[in-house]
Amino acid sequence: MSKTATSAPTGRGVKDISAERLAQLNAGEPASNLTECLAVDFAALMQAAAPQAGAEAVAALRAQAGLGISKRMALAAQILLERQGADAFKQLKTHRSDTVRGWACFMVGTLPDLTQKQRLAMIRPLADDAHFGVREWAWLAVRPQLAVELDAAVQLLLPWTADPSERLRRFASECLRPRGVWCAHIAALKADPGRALSLLEPLRADPAVYVQDSVANWLNDASKDQPDWVRGVCARWSKGHPAEATQRICTRALRSVGA
Repeated sequence: MSKTATSAPTGRGVKDISAERLAQLNAGEPASNLTECLAVDFAALMQAAAPQAGAEAVAALRAQAGLGISKRMALAAQILLERQGADAFKQLKTHRSDTVRGWACFMVGTLPDLTQKQRLAMIRPLADDAHFGVREWAWLAVRPQLAVELDAAVQLLLPWTADPSERLRRFASECLRPRGVWCAHIAALKADPGRALSLLEPLRADPAVYVQDSVANWLNDASKDQPDWVRGVCARWSKGHPAEATQRICTRALRSVGA
């Protein structure tokens, strides 16, 4: 999960969060930074936010407290789907807790029998969420499904690159990064990153640093496997008098391999 300007760092670890603040987070208060996101007790939050899921659901989360956070997010979503069904999504997607809204993201990623178009339509409000954490969970949750039908996903995401919301423009890039963060790599894009270049082209001079960083990181991911391809893209983008945003993207994109 990446940190943005909306997630003010505290310079502290989970162990430094007060008992009072932990209780607030576990009762459903939103986290204010990544450290607080990582500190949430999922079992306690499930009991507070979705008591109708039952004691067994709480126990199941408590038993798996040692899992990585992404796996626990997916587990919580699966438990909620099994115990409350798909209708629970409507309630959870607007919950005060960013973690609970994150569970809603993973419900979208887990729901069977959705088309790519339907899945993206469901995740869209969460991809545009005001909370930095929810936006990260949104792309992480649907990424595996998008990767299965990669070319179709790219086509469906193209309109997102022109959306007025920088959050949705960033999602279009971030969700299909070849390597990404806290997620499985997309082998097809490691082998042939050009399959998603149409998503990056409209963002090459995006005015938002939030989007620029994602595009640069996408290309930097690709450079680990296809350095010459990335150099070629950046050389083409840098011809003439490129925008300052484009120059920034290319500099960051080539940070691992050089021009």
